[in-house]
Amino acid sequence: MLLSSTRKDWLGNVRGDVLAGIVVALALIPEAIAFSIIAGVDPQVGLYSAFCIPLIIAICGGRPGMISSSTGAMALLMVTLVKDHGLQYLLAATVLTGVIQLIAGYLKLGSLMRYVSRSVVTGFVNALAILIFMAQLPELTNVTWHVYALTAAGLGIIYLFPYLNKTIPSPLVCIVVLTGISMWLHLDVRTVGDMGKLPDSLPVFLLPDVPLNLDTLLIILPYSAGLAVVGLLESMMTATIVDDMTDTPSDKNRECKAQGIANIGAAFIGGMAGCAMIGQSVINVKSGGVAASPHSLRALSCFVWWFSCVTGSHKSQWRPWSRS
Repeated sequence: MLLSSTRKDWLGNVRGDVLAGIVVALALIPEAIAFSIIAGVDPQVGLYSAFCIPLIIAICGGRPGMISSSTGAMALLMVTLVKDHGLQYLLAATVLTGVIQLIAGYLKLGSLMRYVSRSVVTGFVNALAILIFMAQLPELTNVTWHVYALTAAGLGIIYLFPYLNKTIPSPLVCIVVLTGISMWLHLDVRTVGDMGKLPDSLPVFLLPDVPLNLDTLLIILPYSAGLAVVGLLESMMTATIVDDMTDTPSDKNRECKAQGIANIGAAFIGGMAGCAMIGQSVINVKSGGVAASPHSLRALSCFVWWFSCVTGSHKSQWRPWSRS
C-alpha cells in the first residue's frame, strides 16, 4: 500500500507537472533577477536561490503545487543589510532565517494558520495582487509600441487558447510563441539578459565570510527574525490558497521546516532567502502542477539553472566570495 501511494504521489501526474514546471520556470527567471536587483545584490544571487529553494521544497515541502523562490517581500527586507554590511552578512542572515523557521516548524507554529480568518487571506491576496501590478508598471512605461503589442497578444493567447486546446498550458504557448515572434522580427523589447549578469558556472559550497561573534549576531538577528516571520506568513497563506484551489490539505508544520532547510541550503551556495510565491503557485496549479509529485518543481529548478548558465556563459565576473 505504501509503494502504491508513493507511486501515485510521485508519478500520478508527470505530464502535467513537467509542463507546469516549464511554464513556471520561464516566468520565474526574470522575477528572480528583478528581486535580486531590489535587494541590491548581483542577479546571480537570486538565480542561485531559484535553483536551490524549489529543489529542496520539492523534496521536503508539505504543500504540493506550491512554488517557492526569492520574492519581492523578502528582498525589500534585505536592502538595508546589504547596503550597510554587504553580501556576506546577507548570507549569514539567510542561514539564521532558516534556523528560526526550522524552530518554528518543530514548535508546530504552522498549525496556528487555522485561526486566520478568510477575510485576512482575501485581503492578503488582493494586496499582493496590487503590489504585483504596481511592480509591473515600470515595464510598460517609456517603452516602444512593440511591448504593448506583445502584452496584448500575450493576454489574448493566455485567455483564448484554452478554448482551442486544454492539453498544453496557455502560458507556455504564450511564452514560446511571443519569444519566437520577437526573435524572428528582431523587435525592440527588453530581454532577460538585459536585466543583469547571469551565472557562468555551477554554484559551489561556501560559508558566509563573517566574524563568528556576538556583534555579528546582533547585526543579523533583527533582519533574520523579520525575514523568517514574513517568509512563513507568506508561505502559510499561499499554502492555504493552494489548499482551496486544489481542495486538498497541506502539512503546514512540515512546510515551515522545509522553508528553513531551503533557506539554509540557498545561503550555503550564495543565494538569498526566499519563501512561497503566490503568483507562481497559482500559475503552477492552473498549468496542471497539482499532484503530490515534485516533478514540476524539479523541472522548474533544472530549467532555471540550465537557462541561466547557458545564457550567462562567459559574461559574468561575479564570485560568491565577494563582499558586495
